[in-house]
Amino acid sequence: MPDTSLTERQAFMVLNDLPNIGPVSLNRLLAEFQGDPCAILGADRRRLERVKGVGPETSAAVVNWRTHFDLAREEERLAQAGATFITVRDEGYPKLLKEIHDPPIGLYRKGDYLFGQPCIAVVGSRRTTLYGQSVAKKLGADLARLGFCVVSGLARGIDTAAHEGALSVGGKTAAVLGCGIDIVYPPENLGLYRRITETGAVLSEFPFGRKADKQTFPMRNRVVSGICEAVVVVESDVSGGAMITARFAGEQGRLIYAVPGRIDQPSSAGCHQLIRDGATLFTSVDDILNELNYLDGLRPQAITTEGQVGLLEQLLPQLDAGEQRVIAAFAGGAIMSIDALISSTSLSSPEVSAALMGLELKKLVQKRADGTFEARA
Repeated sequence: MPDTSLTERQAFMVLNDLPNIGPVSLNRLLAEFQGDPCAILGADRRRLERVKGVGPETSAAVVNWRTHFDLAREEERLAQAGATFITVRDEGYPKLLKEIHDPPIGLYRKGDYLFGQPCIAVVGSRRTTLYGQSVAKKLGADLARLGFCVVSGLARGIDTAAHEGALSVGGKTAAVLGCGIDIVYPPENLGLYRRITETGAVLSEFPFGRKADKQTFPMRNRVVSGICEAVVVVESDVSGGAMITARFAGEQGRLIYAVPGRIDQPSSAGCHQLIRDGATLFTSVDDILNELNYLDGLRPQAITTEGQVGLLEQLLPQLDAGEQRVIAAFAGGAIMSIDALISSTSLSSPEVSAALMGLELKKLVQKRADGTFEARA
C-alpha cells in the first residue's frame, strides 16, 4: 500500500536522500511502481527486492527510511535556505537531464531560473592559466549574449571564470554542486554563489550537510553534462575532473569541444587528448553555433537590456572613447577602410587599429575579404 502519510514531493525527497541507493536503482524502482514514490515507500522488502539491482541493503533502507532520514528537519532547512526541492515532474527540472541513463529523481534548487533556454557547459581545471581564465570568461559572456545558459560547477579556475563571464553581460548561468546546497565550496565563491541565485540557479542532488567527496564530484559531473546540449573543456590535465564530464557527455550523446593550448602546458594535455579522440577543436563560439545549427526558431534569442534592441546599444557604455568614435563612423551601414576611419575619427593609426580589435572581439564589427570593415547587423 502507498505511504499515504507523505505527499508525492516528500516521497521523492525521501527516496532521493536515502543512503545506499543510486540513481539507477531509484529509476528502476519508479518504473516498477508506475512512477509512484509513495508506493515504493509503502512496499515490503520482498516486493522491493524483485526489482533488478535492489538487494537486502537497499530494501532495508527503503522500508526503514524514518531511521535514516529526518524529513521534518530537511523541510525546515529548505525553508530557512530559501531553497526548493524539484522532482522530475516539475517544470523547473531541466528537460535534457531526464533523457540520460541515470537522472537524479530530484534536485535541490536555489534561484528561480526554470531552464527555458538551451544550456552549454563550460568546464576545466581548478589550477588554470591566465589564458584559460580569459578564454572561459569570454566564452561565458559570448554564450550568454547569444541566449544560452552557461552551466558549470562553481569550482575555482575555469568554472568561476565561465560563471562570471555570463553574469558580466546579464546572462543566465547555473551552478551544479558536488555537495549539499547549503555548502559553498570553495568558500571564496560565496559572493558568486549569491549572484548566481539572483538571476540563475544553483542545483544539487545531495541533501543538506552532504560534504563533497570522491563519489559526489563524478555524480555532479554527469548532471552538468546531462543538462547541456554541448560541453566545452577549456583547460584540463589528462586526469582532471573535466575529463570525467567530457566522458559523460560522450555517453549521453552531447557535443564535446576542447580548447587547444600550448603543447608544453600540462593544463592543456587533457584538451589535446580529447581533440585526438574526436572532440571538436574550439576556436570561437561560432564553432558551437555552426554545429548545433539551430533552425526554425530553435536557436535561443540573444539577450538585450530592457528597452534596448541590439548588441551595440547593450555594449555602448562599456566601449572606451576610441571604440565609440570608430563605431560611430559606421553609422548608416558605411563600409570603411582603416585610412577612411583615420580621416573620419581624427584618431591615429595605432588608435584605430586598437579600437577595431576591441570591436571585433565584441563582435560589433567584422573585417571583409577586401580588408575593409563593416558593422555587424
